[in-house]
Amino acid sequence: MDFFCLNFVNLNMQNQLSVALIQSNLVWENPEQNRINFSQKINAISKPVDLIILPEMFTSGFTMHAAQVSEAMTGTTVSWMRDLAQQNQVAITGSLVIADQNAFYNRLLFVMPDGDVQYYDKKHTFTLAGEDRVYKAGKKPLIVDYRGWKLKPLVCYDLRFPVWARNTEDYDALIYVANWPKVRISAWDALLKARAIENMSYCIGVNRVGLDGNNYEYSGHSAAYDVLGERIDYMLPNKEAIDVVTLYKNHISKYREKLGFLKDRDTFSLK
Repeated sequence: MDFFCLNFVNLNMQNQLSVALIQSNLVWENPEQNRINFSQKINAISKPVDLIILPEMFTSGFTMHAAQVSEAMTGTTVSWMRDLAQQNQVAITGSLVIADQNAFYNRLLFVMPDGDVQYYDKKHTFTLAGEDRVYKAGKKPLIVDYRGWKLKPLVCYDLRFPVWARNTEDYDALIYVANWPKVRISAWDALLKARAIENMSYCIGVNRVGLDGNNYEYSGHSAAYDVLGERIDYMLPNKEAIDVVTLYKNHISKYREKLGFLKDRDTFSLK
C-alpha cells in the first residue's frame, strides 16, 4: 500500500514520532535530478511517518560552487518541499544552498505539513574545505516544536562542537544532516552516540553515500540513538537505504527522571 494513501491521524503523536531516514547518493550539482530522485524515494516509503530527513546539501552534494546551485527561499526546491509536505501531511527537513541578502548559506529547512518553513543556517562552516570562504555562518540555533516534540536540527560539522548542541532547552531529539566522508566516519559514529548520551535525548544522523564531484567517498552510517546511546535503527552502510524509526516520549521521561543527569549540567553562555 502506498504510504501517501494512508493519510491517517496518529492518536499517539504526543508520545510517538515516526521518522524516516533517507540515506542516498547525490547527483553532483544537479538540483533537478536530485529532486526527482528524492521524490521517488519518498513515494517508496511504505510506512506512515511524521518526519522525513534528507542529507546535507541534498540538491547538489557538498559543493563550494554556491553560485551554480543556489536558490532563493522562493525557489524551486523550497516550493517542492512545501508541496510534498502539504500533500502528504508530513514534515521534511534537509539542507541546501540558499542565496539570501547577497550571501550564500548552507541552510537547513524544516518544512511543516501546513507549508510553514523554519530554517537554521549552519554555524560551524567546514574550514578544511573552505566552506567558511563561500558560505556565511549562522548565529542562531533553532528549536522546532512539532507534534508535541522539541527537535534541534544541526548540520554536519556542527557535530564536532558539543557546546552548540548542549541540551539547555530540554529538547527531545537532535537531528544532524551531513555529507561526512568515509575517511573520518569513525568520528561520526562516535560523536552521534556521544551527543545522545550527554544530552539524554534521541540523536539522529543522516549522511549520504557515493562519490561526489571532488572524488570524495561517502559511506553513509546514518543512525539513530536513544537517550542511553543504544542504536534503534537498522540502516546498512555503503548503500542507498531508507529506514523508519519510532521515537517515544515515555522513553525520554523514564530515564531523565530515573537518572537525572541533565539536572547536573553546567551553565554557560555562548559568545
